Amino acid sequence: MAIDSKGLAEFKKNLLNEKNRIEKELGYFAKPTEKEGDFETQFDNIGNNMEDNASEVEEYADNLALENSLEKPLKEINEALDEIQKGTYGKCKKCGQEIDIDRLKVYPAARNCVKCD
Repeated sequence: MAIDSKGLAEFKKNLLNEKNRIEKELGYFAKPTEKEGDFETQFDNIGNNMEDNASEVEEYADNLALENSLEKPLKEINEALDEIQKGTYGKCKKCGQEIDIDRLKVYPAARNCVKCD
């Protein structure tokens, strides 16, 4: 069953809300780069002694891991928003069949149907 315009608008709204949430969270410790959906974790200079340096490295490592885990869904959301714009949203990238509406309701950035995932 094809997605009607009301359903498509709802998916777009949900995707944009999630995109804004992720970008806000990333903004606490990273700066956006020129590439859409790409952020760069900042390295804070807390101080010059060894304890401060150890804290800086630990915080940077934690933030880098968090950045990587947030950028993946952000990339998928941006791809889904592009697909909405192109009129190809809701089609499985592997088999070309429509992705079940219930699957999209759970994860609007889904790229594949259940069979191909």
